[in-house]
Amino acid sequence: MNTRNILIVDDSATMRAMVSAIVGAHGDYHVIEASSGFEALRLLPRFSIDLILTDINMPDINGLELIRYLKSNPNYTAIPVFIISTEGSGQDIERGIKLGASEYLVKPFPPDSLQKLLSKYLV
Repeated sequence: MNTRNILIVDDSATMRAMVSAIVGAHGDYHVIEASSGFEALRLLPRFSIDLILTDINMPDINGLELIRYLKSNPNYTAIPVFIISTEGSGQDIERGIKLGASEYLVKPFPPDSLQKLLSKYLV
């Protein structure tokens, strides 16, 4: 079985480490970390990414702009994207889903909620 590549995009090193630990506890995934949307765009062509977990509030390119780019590019449109953000209003969630996010988790979240979503998308 091929190891799945998961890209975690968050400007908080602590949050990247926490999400990476949750992902690692769920299965044998190769985690790639980016501290900004811009860094994520630089990393995308280097790996075959199976899933992206992104924050919204980041410097340079934010998570919503990243999703907008991914969903407009035929090379990346099929990659599931989960938003993990403190922005948790109904309007924020609706906007993220409309842009093409597959799932939306509001920080803080229980680790098993992310693990259930991983199981759903990484079959």
